[in-house]
Amino acid sequence: MTSTTRLVLADAGEAADLAAFLVRLLRFDRAAAVRLQVVGTGAEDRGRGTAHPEGAAAPEGAPVVVTRAGAETGAETVTEGAAGVLAVFGRLPLGGSGALAVRTARLAGSHAPVDRTVSAGRLLDDIDEGAGAVGLPAPVTGPAWAGLLPPRTGWRLLAEPPAVAVVPELMAGVREFKQRSEAVPAHHRTRAVLDALADEIWSRPLSAVPELPLRAAHASYVIGFLKPDSRLTVHRAGSWLRLSAPAGSVAVRTAAAPGAGLGLSPLRG
Repeated sequence: MTSTTRLVLADAGEAADLAAFLVRLLRFDRAAAVRLQVVGTGAEDRGRGTAHPEGAAAPEGAPVVVTRAGAETGAETVTEGAAGVLAVFGRLPLGGSGALAVRTARLAGSHAPVDRTVSAGRLLDDIDEGAGAVGLPAPVTGPAWAGLLPPRTGWRLLAEPPAVAVVPELMAGVREFKQRSEAVPAHHRTRAVLDALADEIWSRPLSAVPELPLRAAHASYVIGFLKPDSRLTVHRAGSWLRLSAPAGSVAVRTAAAPGAGLGLSPLRG
């Protein structure tokens, strides 16, 4: 581990899960960047809210993250003495549009707040699975998406679709993309053509939740969140939609409303 700043995880096993998440991101983009946020720690957060223990639902409008065990918990504000949460945001470039995937891990003890964009590859190198700890690489100049994250508050439950109602439709889309892309003559099979085909397929509404584009389910699947037996929830906040599974969440924007969905924490170094 090359970083001097280190975050210790409450569950050492989450280090391997975070590493697997980064490996999948890097398959899409070897130069991928991720945005890190540590929330729910430090004196400035104390007394502004209540921590919700794992397995208990946060009240309506509370900040929400999805932990490894799948419980939805308030993450922005905690009571004194409670540990915080590390959230890692990455973008999956599926077609011309994309989806944001977020993996969270509970922290052991108290850590100073963190908000920075870093290299996904460097972060992967700085994960110590044996010690259950994560080093923080130096910040990098982030891509545009890193400055526009889903909000932490205001999420409203839309649906709780069973995975068995989502996976077959998703796999049908995967097969359709494969068949139609292979049918394109090689000299016409450009990135622009493939992106347009992907956008056509993944922009379709999911039958089980028509408000949600199929892109969200596809992103959740390829990043390793969506499993055949996953417990799924779909929430909306403004122009954002979020598909949550026990292993993590995927967020997509349904409109480009100016300023919509800005994260509460400013983008730092």
